[in-house]
Parts: sequence; structure tokens; C-alpha cells
Amino acid sequence: MELVNFAYLGALLISITGMMVLDRRFRLFFWRDARRAAIVLPLGVIFFLIWDVGGIVLGIFFRGVTDFMTGVLVGPELPLEEVFFLTLLCYNTMIAYTAAGDLLDRRAARRSSGGPAGAAAATDAEAGA
Repeated sequence: MELVNFAYLGALLISITGMMVLDRRFRLFFWRDARRAAIVLPLGVIFFLIWDVGGIVLGIFFRGVTDFMTGVLVGPELPLEEVFFLTLLCYNTMIAYTAAGDLLDRRAARRSSGGPAGAAAATDAEAGA
């Protein structure tokens, strides 16, 4: 196999590594609750693998052949790279979900404590009165 055959898998692995770095830096998913994350992530991947298998059985999904993929199949029409792509997809979703929750919590806390957003709202209300 040539090196080009691992380009897509390599890109997926680099992307997953980048998500892990973000996760570690901001303690968003695995570094917040490793036990829960170790359950949620595989369940998401399994859900989408079942979805893919259903699409393959119905003739909706099929494997695209390219020189950038390894050619290794984990099932009929299901390339190895799909498992890593689904892992990246689920990991990215969980990090985005927890980061958005953190941002909204921080924003609500700032408003309730009279932080910059709360002070500006109070000033606007006083000006209108």
C-alpha cells in the first residue's frame, strides 16, 4: 500500500487528536467526566454505524472508491475510515454541546451577578425611566 492510501485516515486521526487537545485544554468531555464520555461516545458511534448498515442494506449508501482511502472494509460497503469519521463526528458534537452549555451558563451567571451584561442592561433601563 502506498502512503497516499492512508491520507484520509491520517487526516481523521489528526482531527481526532486536535479534538482531544481542545477537550483536554477546556475540560469539555472526557476530561470532565471520563466514565460518562466513555459510554456516550461509543453509543453515538454504534448508533451511526447501525444507521450506515441500514442505508447500505437499503442500497442508499455505498462505498466511494478513491486512492486516498485504505481500501480496508469492516463490512460490505463500509470502509474502515467510516468508523473514524463517525468517532470524529460524535466527539466534535459532544465537545460543541458541552462548550455551548458552558458559554450559556457563564453568560447567565454574569447576568445574574450584575456583570458587564447585567450592568449595561441596568443602565439602559435607568436611562429609559
